[in-house]
Amino acid sequence: MDYYELLGVSRGASGEEIKRAYRQKARALHPDANPGDPSAAERFREVSRAYQVLSDTDQRARYDRFGEAGVGGTGAGGEPFGGGGINDLFDAFFGGRNPFGGGGGGGGPSGPPRGQDLEVVADIAFVDAAFGATVPVAMRMPVRCENCGGSGAGAGTKPVRCSDCNGSGQVQRVRQSMLGQMVTTSPCPRCGGLGEVVTTPCPSCRGEGRTTEEKTYQVDVPAGVDTGATLRLTGRGAAGPRGGGNGDLYVHLRVAPHERFEREGDDLVTFVPVTIAQASLGTSLTLETLDGDEQLVVPPGTQPAHQFVLKARGAHRLHGRGRGDLLAILRVQVPTTLDDADAELLRRYAEQRGEDVAPPESGFFSRIKSAFS
Repeated sequence: MDYYELLGVSRGASGEEIKRAYRQKARALHPDANPGDPSAAERFREVSRAYQVLSDTDQRARYDRFGEAGVGGTGAGGEPFGGGGINDLFDAFFGGRNPFGGGGGGGGPSGPPRGQDLEVVADIAFVDAAFGATVPVAMRMPVRCENCGGSGAGAGTKPVRCSDCNGSGQVQRVRQSMLGQMVTTSPCPRCGGLGEVVTTPCPSCRGEGRTTEEKTYQVDVPAGVDTGATLRLTGRGAAGPRGGGNGDLYVHLRVAPHERFEREGDDLVTFVPVTIAQASLGTSLTLETLDGDEQLVVPPGTQPAHQFVLKARGAHRLHGRGRGDLLAILRVQVPTTLDDADAELLRRYAEQRGEDVAPPESGFFSRIKSAFS
């Protein structure tokens, strides 16, 4: 079987995605969770073998190149569960604790949890997106409590060791199974896995170690971004409780439309209005660009929708050097109303060219219309 299909991940999955998928599969297929189903044990061994190979960089490279033949036999170094031995399996499935009571895996608390990742939408101007800018982003978010420094303890006090887990942050439970005695660990419910409890909470944060405040960051927006781009600000997210690290902040960009220009990738598009006479006889126009005004020469006989290309007058390329182009598209404007003199000139012009046009309005209703015009 294909190891990636066994774990339900793509061939480009990251190591963390592979570990997460294995945890889910292993919990679902473990023999203890499927008593009386002998096929569960076999499937459990299959996904364990897949995780053994795909979690090891060298073995995964050989598997991607040669398939199962490239990783035949035991894992690297002769270990049946890869370079890290069987404790790598317990680290992925049981959080670092050997369920059969053996060694391996740390027993200490993992520390305060990391704060949440946050998301915010930032509206930026069209020109700022094309050339880059620094824009302020404000939002309410959990920040470390200044009164207690994030410990959650009131003045003159500090957190004390949790008596339920004796400071380990974990509690163990022993149970019998078809595989023998199993020891499972889980975060201590009293201290939440921190190993310490606050007996005298800080009045400002009520023992949380963080408060909610308005926070403003100056975000550097790179040149060439467009609507839908996301910037990741590492460590700018919510503060973790009780001194935990900060999460990340994801800034989703929304670019305001421009009254004259439109984006097509790195290129800009603008429409240039001209009259029939200008398109026919030629003209020179002042064209607005993001770099200032430029002269655009329209040759005689230029057709509607003709496209003039101004090199390197577009947006900066986000993932490369240089800039896109400015595409100036000619838009010929046809007059919607004509006075008698203009209409007569056009009729004479059409007559000289042998073109059929509608006859001038005449008759009773035309005279009434003319009387009230």
